[in-house]
Amino acid sequence: MRRRCTWAGTELSIAYHDAEWGVPLHDERGLFEFLILEGAQAGLSWETILKKRDGYREAFDHFAIRTVAGYDGRRVQRLLRNPGIIRNRLKIRAAIANARAALAVQEEFGSLDAYLWQFVRGRPRVNRWRSLREIPARTAESEAMSRNLLRRGFRFVGPIICYAFMQAVGMVNDHAVDCFRYAEIKTMTG
Repeated sequence: MRRRCTWAGTELSIAYHDAEWGVPLHDERGLFEFLILEGAQAGLSWETILKKRDGYREAFDHFAIRTVAGYDGRRVQRLLRNPGIIRNRLKIRAAIANARAALAVQEEFGSLDAYLWQFVRGRPRVNRWRSLREIPARTAESEAMSRNLLRRGFRFVGPIICYAFMQAVGMVNDHAVDCFRYAEIKTMTG
């Protein structure tokens, strides 16, 4: 039996843990997707978001940044009626604002990837946690990312959300050292 991080306990979370969580991600759409999903998760469980992930992809045009940035009030109303996503007006409006802010970041930095990965100097941080209790909810890097994102007009990007984002997209390897994915992810990060 493979040892996993203790939070991966359902079929959905195990599949996510084993295939995605902590893998360094440099795809623009993928990064934008996780930024939106992590913000949508605020106050909810990640399991809830995983269950609605396909609904989000469909509702938000597979996270095409420019398309989402162009959403208008009619589109917001349609999204508020969509049972496939979290129907929270503030989170929906935040996704649109974040798309617009992401376009500005892409213009300034060349890519969302270059901008976001600067907070870890372009390389994943490899931690050595033995248990879930040791893992911080926020770090100096996630606080810096949050401040900078907020200054640029992003929403639902507090330091705890930013740290969850950093974990998801592999900016940090927060798999427990006895988890089989720890070593696998470590080899991906050099």
